[in-house]
Amino acid sequence: MNSRAALAPEVASILAAARERPGGDAPLEVEPRSLPDALERAEADGRVPVIAEVKPTSPTADSTREDDPVELAESMVAGGAAAISVLTEPSHFGGSPETLTRVREAVDVPVLRKDFVLREDQLDVVKADLMLVIARFVENLEELVAAARDRGFQPLVEVHDETELETALESGAEIIGVNNRDLARLEVDLETFESVSRAVPDDITLVAESGISTPANVRRMREAGADALLVGNAIMDHGATETAVEANTRRLTRATPEEET
Repeated sequence: MNSRAALAPEVASILAAARERPGGDAPLEVEPRSLPDALERAEADGRVPVIAEVKPTSPTADSTREDDPVELAESMVAGGAAAISVLTEPSHFGGSPETLTRVREAVDVPVLRKDFVLREDQLDVVKADLMLVIARFVENLEELVAAARDRGFQPLVEVHDETELETALESGAEIIGVNNRDLARLEVDLETFESVSRAVPDDITLVAESGISTPANVRRMREAGADALLVGNAIMDHGATETAVEANTRRLTRATPEEET
């Protein structure tokens, strides 16, 4: 694990809990829905490729959603989301593997399992199309990426700087997410993606993560090379109705150069 800077207390607490969580009993076999294909379909339809996130709560959210996550996911797809991300971390984000299974059964787009997966056996908790792997937190990234791919998962390897990007590329990652949120201070800076994306090869599917809340943010990340955008709080808008969640999604997936912020 990369420990160049101290983690925010909230993140350290999440990691401590993740280390104690058990994995599955046996390796899973997954037939994934292709994320690159889903992004291409969105582009062909004139939509910005957005991975919309079902997230009941988080250390950076103001409240908790109690409504049905399946209905929220369906609203996101109706709003044009190319894929869905589901938090399965239970103690800090209110997620569960069961929620991911229900969402994946209800929608026809790729579903990302977003969690703090640290060991190979933790891959085997629930079937998903994509698996988030955070480069900073994994001892042997190449082994974990290979293990995820062996099961059928499409690993989305998350990085925050060029050093982590180099490690991700060396691991064989084909889908890379650049997190604009600094896990040491929990501060968000969209320049992070702009800086790191310059060193990403053209054949990598590149995802911008965190801090994307307006059509102007969408355009900025797309101009910097994002193939897709992972959006959570701006779509969930904790407390909004499913209708508002759909509208929030559509506002970002239909962002155009002429649109105002």
